[in-house]
Amino acid sequence: MGVAERLQVIRERVGEAAARSGRSAEAVRIVGVSKGNPPERVIDAVHAGLRDVGENRVQEAADKIPAVAAAVAAPPDWHLVGHLQTNKARAALRLFNTFQSVDSVKVAQTLSRLTEHPIPVYLEVQFAHTPDRYGFEPDALLEAVEAVSALPNLEVAGLMTVAPLGLDQEGTRRVFRELRERRDRVQEQSPNLGPLGLSMGMTDDYVLAIEEGSSLVRIGRAIFAD
Repeated sequence: MGVAERLQVIRERVGEAAARSGRSAEAVRIVGVSKGNPPERVIDAVHAGLRDVGENRVQEAADKIPAVAAAVAAPPDWHLVGHLQTNKARAALRLFNTFQSVDSVKVAQTLSRLTEHPIPVYLEVQFAHTPDRYGFEPDALLEAVEAVSALPNLEVAGLMTVAPLGLDQEGTRRVFRELRERRDRVQEQSPNLGPLGLSMGMTDDYVLAIEEGSSLVRIGRAIFAD
């Protein structure tokens, strides 16, 4: 099965999960995460209609994004979905349209200072307390949203999370449900914000995430892997 066929399977499953949550398939954006895959596979996916592509690392994106742009009529929107080191922020701003993994006020401040135009950002919320994970503590979310939304040229578009490893389906659902509920409380307490999306769900749990309210799913292996 090729990239186009796998993408079609994903679209069908996304549509079914969205319907179970009372929404249309168009309410959920598929971000194809191409980490470790060559530009040719991204090009195949874009030709098959993929409009959003995610990368974890600035260095890999620096080679891949120009190669894709040169081969397609309408380049996709590129999302940074991995941790951003502040010393790579300037390079990242030349490459990415959306920053899904703003995991500290310091990162947000750096992007705000360096960008020359408004950019959409998602605040990463961390439910796994391990040293290798980045993100805002759930209980500090309201303060984080207020701090970042006050910065020039940053548009807080939503919240993002990665479910902790080792959870069963119900545990994963609880994480996604908690982020949705916290998003709703932020919206209630910050009425001046625009609607906040939810970026949650990857290859192994995107169906659960959509059923719990996700509006973006970040899918890599199920689209690009052999």
